Amino acid sequence: MILMIDKVKIHVSAGNGGNGVVSFRREKFIPKGGPDGGDGGNGGDVIVEATYFMSTLSDFKYKKYFRASSGKKGMGSNMTGKSGEDLVIKVPIGTILKIDGKIIADLNEEKKRVTVAKGGRGGRGNSHFATPTRQAPTIAENGEYGEEHEIELELKLLADISLVGLPNVGKSSLISVMTNAHPKIADYPFTTLEPVLGKVEIDNGTSYVIADIPGLIEGAHKGKGLGDEFLKHAERTRVIAHVLDSTSENVLEDYKKIREEMVLYSHDFEKKMEMIILNKSDLADEQKISKILKFFPNKKVFVVSAITRIGIENLKKSLYYEIQKAPIVEFKVDESIDISDEAEPTISIEKAGKSFFVKGKTIDKLSRKYQLNQDDGMKIFMKKLNELGLEKQLVKLGIEEGDTVVISDMEFEYHR
Repeated sequence: MILMIDKVKIHVSAGNGGNGVVSFRREKFIPKGGPDGGDGGNGGDVIVEATYFMSTLSDFKYKKYFRASSGKKGMGSNMTGKSGEDLVIKVPIGTILKIDGKIIADLNEEKKRVTVAKGGRGGRGNSHFATPTRQAPTIAENGEYGEEHEIELELKLLADISLVGLPNVGKSSLISVMTNAHPKIADYPFTTLEPVLGKVEIDNGTSYVIADIPGLIEGAHKGKGLGDEFLKHAERTRVIAHVLDSTSENVLEDYKKIREEMVLYSHDFEKKMEMIILNKSDLADEQKISKILKFFPNKKVFVVSAITRIGIENLKKSLYYEIQKAPIVEFKVDESIDISDEAEPTISIEKAGKSFFVKGKTIDKLSRKYQLNQDDGMKIFMKKLNELGLEKQLVKLGIEEGDTVVISDMEFEYHR
């Protein structure tokens, strides 16, 4: 069986904005015309949306780069370029999105979506820059770059109840008789190599979803036996159903072993509602069953046999009513994470001899924004730099007449 892909990293790039244009009307009897350069179209966003029609992240095993389309450049006659189309990436319900290990979204509902990269704004055409003193402006803006991010997708299966326990306690057999799921069942330590979801239907027409979490062993919280990969799915569920083997020599130790692994993985398991399913009861005598029940005086214990179906119908109904008491699990989104690439209006200057290197996101953004091969474009670029206090900072750092100022890939000689 192929292991389910449940954690991947993808690179997303929104579309760039289209460039604005410099254009002038050519009308009869109006020799100079007027500016009519249109704006560039906006770049498309990258959106991630949850869907019922996917159950794993395996589609992202080989395709990891996603880019939305860019906006088109503007045209004359004040015509705006076409905006780029948004790119919608579909993921299974239950997918968590992370940047730098912090959760930015929990897509736990059908069609729930989040924009993970904003498209760049289209640049303005020269018609926006006309003034009474500048009636024929040769200024137009380039479109902004779209945002780029590396996003981690992590799938935590959406189920109401998790079946947990040591290998060979009969979890796969239980889920096969309780639901429409058909896991592979055999007599060896790892019968299941991926979590299995099944839908439990009861007499009153209601249903719930149960997950068979593959056999856990000591050291699972550290990844032994892929345990950490499977425990993440149990985190999402509302109720933990701990399956124990009635025929085991050390039932209590079996329970403590897995319980400890779960709490070491996440203390959230201490808060979850938990119940005990004592399986294989057909192979244990009443005296042993009574002894085991005394181990769990404060927990609900269900005595069942997946093979003979003893107690299965009662278990199905009882689990449903327990679910109604348990809270829905949602993962907290870290609202302090800002995935926007908006540059802060700051600049930094590094001095090296007689040269001063002007750097910063704001500088990069401005140098991209204005079409510096046009005289008016260079003038407005320099005006913006002065508004940010560039000259004041240069003077404070001791710049002298004739020194070199390097901005992006351009060099200027300083004169007061």
